Amino acid sequence: MVLIRRILAGVLVLLAVVLAVLPAGPSVDVVVAARDLPPGVPLTGDDVRVASLPPPLAPSGAVSRAEAVGRALVSAARSGEPLTDARLAPGSPETSSVAVRLADPGVVGLLRPGSRVDVVGAGAHVLASDASVVAVRDGEVVVVSADRAAARRIAAESLAAPVALTLR
Repeated sequence: MVLIRRILAGVLVLLAVVLAVLPAGPSVDVVVAARDLPPGVPLTGDDVRVASLPPPLAPSGAVSRAEAVGRALVSAARSGEPLTDARLAPGSPETSSVAVRLADPGVVGLLRPGSRVDVVGAGAHVLASDASVVAVRDGEVVVVSADRAAARRIAAESLAAPVALTLR
């Protein structure tokens, strides 16, 4: 029995040495969070770093450093977490974000950053279609991102009365 254990231990040591000297397989560079990051804040170069991952671990939709910097996360990211296009708010200079209080506060519990919604004002007119929820604060305030014109309509309407959101 002792001889079998020694042979097995020798084989394992030999396998470890072989694995240590073999060259690493191919890797894919992906952008990851450099530290824990909150949602809704535009990313800077210090917020992200590039990491090499084996192809099976690289997520689809991974973004480049240039695509990530200047855009905001729709939800918090942990240090080392790969960043993908689904985690980033729209980065177009044609979009703006606006904070609103909802006519039905119970809807806030159904929303998460990244949720797609239509914003409806008084008289059931649609202020913005397919807007993105950027953040939900204190269970009362929702920040939505929409094109600039729609964001202005939402801001103006919400000064007079709360707005409603329909989930897509």
